[in-house]
Order: sequence, then structure tokens, then C-alpha cells
Amino acid sequence: MKRRPIVVVAVVAATVLGSCGGESESTPKSLTLLAYDSFTPSEGIFDAFTNETGIEVEVVTGGDAGELVAKAVLTSGEPEGDVLWGVDNTLMSRALEADVFVPHRSAHIDDLDPAAVALVTNDLLTPVDTGDVCVNYDKTWFAEKNVTPPGTLDDLAKPAYKGLLVVQNPNTSSPGLAFLLATISKFGESGWQDYWSRLRNNDVKVVDGWTEAYTVEFSGSSGKGSRPLVVSYASSPPAEVMYSDPPVDAPPTAVIESTCFRQVEFAGVLRGTKNEEAAAKLVDYLSGPVFQADLPLTLFVNPANTTVELPKVFTDFAAIPDAPLTMDPARIETNRTTWLENWRAAAL
Repeated sequence: MKRRPIVVVAVVAATVLGSCGGESESTPKSLTLLAYDSFTPSEGIFDAFTNETGIEVEVVTGGDAGELVAKAVLTSGEPEGDVLWGVDNTLMSRALEADVFVPHRSAHIDDLDPAAVALVTNDLLTPVDTGDVCVNYDKTWFAEKNVTPPGTLDDLAKPAYKGLLVVQNPNTSSPGLAFLLATISKFGESGWQDYWSRLRNNDVKVVDGWTEAYTVEFSGSSGKGSRPLVVSYASSPPAEVMYSDPPVDAPPTAVIESTCFRQVEFAGVLRGTKNEEAAAKLVDYLSGPVFQADLPLTLFVNPANTTVELPKVFTDFAAIPDAPLTMDPARIETNRTTWLENWRAAAL
């Protein structure tokens, strides 16, 4: 996923060091964790793992989730690392069909979100976080214009909201793909293309990625753009509070919950690693309470581990939709290419 903070930081590589005592001949000195560019956990978060196992963790990032999975598929059986973080439910079937991972049942499996666990068979992946891609709106813009914000996907195509929405291209953006899937889930095979034609006629703006959409085109954040509706995340409002300068007591943005599509991210042991046992321990750590508690205010996602207490800014301001739109990962994999081709015809 993402992934997802308001300020996106690209990490090329990071090594977390700690005690190496108690190491045996079969224990590697380090493990390589592959992740997407916006994987930015707290500095020192792997110290506890290193102190317990004697194994250092090197984080190597490269591209977004789509690029990450594509490379993992190409190197299946001869991986560039030991563990992969960031394959989500829109991409997982592709990775599983390419035999990218080996089974491992997390030591924390009983504490993980059951709905997320149920998405994977044979323990090939472990859920590590959940989040929702949703339309966000600029509260000030709508208040000043005395316009009621849209409440549904259907509303976005109405004349009252013409020229107000910016979305991401699903061919180049993870949230863009999630929003496309939301529309397919909502309107079905018989209706989603017509819906996108209506959005096009309502002057929807399509840009390549989340950063351009949210920080440049959107009026409710730092970009000061002209569009008060944007595809972003349910966790974007608390991020606005966290990063606001000057500080604010409440976010200037809000979420249209009926538009939300549920994303689940996973981690897994890469097939072909020479350190399978140690890699499994790292997956346990990634799904355990210490690492999971770090996620809300670094990646702005919900921990998959249900024993973790969310920080107040998250519980106060993040939207948690009761019934987010979803789709079976196998259906996504079967239809993705055709859907993207049909989207181009309908939306561009």
C-alpha cells in the first residue's frame, strides 16, 4: 500500500543496528527487507528485533507497490531480499500465481484482523496493515461556497460538483487503482464505464499520482489548488493535523465514507531466500505489537494486529467506514488489464 503520509519521504536504504550477541553459525548477520518508497517507520524500530535475535535489518526500497511486486515476480525464486513488505490485495494474486513466497504462519496470527487473514490461503502472506482509499473534501471550500459536500459516488458525477474532483490514473497510481475498483464494486460490470463517462463529462481531472493530486491540485492541503475533492486516504485528516504549520486543533479536510475502498497490505518470506527461518522471525516481528504500534503515525495506516491501541489523533480524526467497498483479489487479477483498457476509453 502507499503507501501514505502527507509528506512522502523516499528512502533508498536504511540499516538498523543493535546487539549481535548469541549468534549461531546458522544465524545470518542481517536480513534484507524489500519495501515501497514510502515505507518510513520510526528510526530504530528494528532495534528490539536485533537485540532479541542478533540479526540486523536492512531496508531497501524501490518504487511503488506495483513496481515492487513486478520486480518480485521477475526474480521469483532468486529474490533480491529475504522478506517483502507492501504487496496489497489489488496485487497479491499476481504475486501468488508467480510463486513469489513460501508459507509462514505468523506467531501473532490469532491477533490479526480475521477479514484480512481470510484473504490469503496456505499462509503465504501475513496481513500487516489495513487502510481505506476514499474521496476527501476541503471543508472550508464547501462552507465558504455554501455548497453541501457530496455524499456518494453518484453525487460526484452531478452538475453541482462539475470541475471539483481530481483523481489518480489507475495505471500509474495505487490509490487511483483502488478508486477504480471502488467504482466497479459499486456500479458493477454493466455500469462502471458509464459512470466514468459521466465523471469525464463532469470535468474530472486525472493526474499521474497521489502527490500531484493531493499536494498540488487539491485545495484543502498544502498545494492550494483549485479542486476541493480528491482521492486520498481515510487517514489523511489526522495526517493534516500532525503536519499542520501552524498547528490546528481539527483537520481542514474530511472523508466521504461511502466512497471508501479497503486496502490490505501484507508481508511475506520470499521464496529462494537462504535465510528462511530468520526471515520468518522478521515477519513475526512485523506483525507483532512493537512494530504494529509504530504504523499509525508513520505510515498512517491501521495496524492489522488488533491488540494495538490507536493514538488519539487517529481515533479522533481518521475515518473508519462501517462497510468499505471490497473486491476478491482473484477477480482483480483476472480482470485488471481489461478494466484498465476500458477505463482509458471511458475516462480519457
